[in-house]
Amino acid sequence: MSSYMETLGSRAKAASREAVTLSAEERNKGLLFVSEELCHEMDAILLENQKDIHAAEENGMKSSLLDRLLLTEQRITDMAAGLQQIAALEDPVGEVLSMKNRPNGLRIGKRRVPIGVVGIIYESRPNVTADAFGLCFKTGNAVILRGGSDAINSNKAIVHAVKEGLRKAKLPQDLILLVEDTDRETVYEMMKLHDYIDVLIPRGGAGLISSVVQNSTVPVIETGTGNCHIYVDEWADLNMAVDIIENAKTQRTGVCNACESLVIHERAARQVIPMIVNRLKLHQVIIRGDERACAYSEEVLPAQEEDWGTEYLDAIISIKVVDSLEAAVSHINKYNTGHSEAIITENYRNALRFQDEVDAAAVYVNASTRFTDGFEFGFGAEIGISTQKLHARGPMGLEALTTYKYIIFGDGQIRK
Repeated sequence: MSSYMETLGSRAKAASREAVTLSAEERNKGLLFVSEELCHEMDAILLENQKDIHAAEENGMKSSLLDRLLLTEQRITDMAAGLQQIAALEDPVGEVLSMKNRPNGLRIGKRRVPIGVVGIIYESRPNVTADAFGLCFKTGNAVILRGGSDAINSNKAIVHAVKEGLRKAKLPQDLILLVEDTDRETVYEMMKLHDYIDVLIPRGGAGLISSVVQNSTVPVIETGTGNCHIYVDEWADLNMAVDIIENAKTQRTGVCNACESLVIHERAARQVIPMIVNRLKLHQVIIRGDERACAYSEEVLPAQEEDWGTEYLDAIISIKVVDSLEAAVSHINKYNTGHSEAIITENYRNALRFQDEVDAAAVYVNASTRFTDGFEFGFGAEIGISTQKLHARGPMGLEALTTYKYIIFGDGQIRK
């Protein structure tokens, strides 16, 4: 007798076979129907989200994570708009990547095709439910979603709207399946569904990602945590630096592309650290720094070694003072998570060196790390931000959810 997860896997695999028969026009039509249905069912989604918010508050969830869980009319409208934008994007499926003629007359090409069944394990953020569906559906994949138990009511309501949109568009509703059993054991079962799931994408904290990477028998695209740095160079425009740091740290503290650590050149530190402290105090940000940073402001608390490698996801930031660009790059490469790093500088050579030498998926010059996002990169939405180096890196849009097959044309060739 099949288990609950095997049944979901079987249904998703069957739906993925149907998905490859759908035209780009049918998939785009489905996205628009689902977008409309999300707005139509907004009140029901908000009501279910409030159940999750109430339970999270009773359980003592911190405010930054509550913000990730919260849905508003605007956020649902943005989810719907994201699906419309995905529908308007160029369809990658079927693209011929290359075609070469061999001496024996064979024509050998590479064509972009769907992956098949995508499994996503994620925490807290119900907007991921709609974004993940949109990107997977656009690329001809079926998707199995396992959200966190703290968002189960929100996710059920969103998936109901998605399925209703697919029904109205006369498309297979099993192209999205939600794991409604919130028992932790279902996560481990999902990691073992290699007969049904073609790739597994974890989105969440370091513990979740580590568990999936270590235990899954399904291939994993690792979306890492975001210990993101901003380096204030000796050649920085200090007013610009303070504005960027304020945005990167405080616009949303509980997201993976928020700045968690500052690295500041000694020649800029005396002037800019008090400026940073005064700006971040307006947002009640706790600042921890090394001995030199503490010397420039009594508001800076002594940092511990663990501060340099911590993704706070909270109103806390660390400061390290260094003597050179080389020291800044060395510190960042030692403690970062390969996500997003930035330099503030007016020195073009330093900017290029930083981009060349820092090992991360996204490296900025004079801009906030908060832009590492599929929507901001023009992908319509994102399935996650990959910090690995194989297949996909950085915000993962449509192309990251495809693979390729070789297509070979002959006229009777046989191998001798």
